[in-house]
Formats: sequence, C-alpha cells, structure tokens
Amino acid sequence: MLDMIQIPTELACFELPQAVQERLQFLLDQQDSGVVLSTAERLEAEGLVELAEFLSLLKLRAQQMPQSA
Repeated sequence: MLDMIQIPTELACFELPQAVQERLQFLLDQQDSGVVLSTAERLEAEGLVELAEFLSLLKLRAQQMPQSA
C-alpha cells in the first residue's frame, strides 16, 4: 500500500534537525556508557529512534522515485 502514497521528492534531502540529532546522540551515548536512563529518557530515545528510522525509510523511498517513474 506504500506504493500508492505520493512522497514528495524533497524528502530525499531531509535530515533530522541538528538539535534533535544531538539529543538522540546524547541519550544513546549515555546508554552506551552504562548510564541507566530514566523511564522518560528511555521512551524519548525510543521515540526518536523510531522517528529517525521512519524518516530514513521515507527518504530512501523518495530517492528511488525518480528511478522508477
């Protein structure tokens, strides 16, 4: 069903805002260094990872559109 959705080609150049990327990196670095994240921080990190993955998928899809059109 994703094939039926029009994806703007501008998404091919989209990146997370710098502040969002930095916050996600901070949380992941904390976790990697053994710091136990609070429940709110863990949920925030999970949400940001899901958002980043979703946007990456849309970006890849937008990059493929001109080739398949």
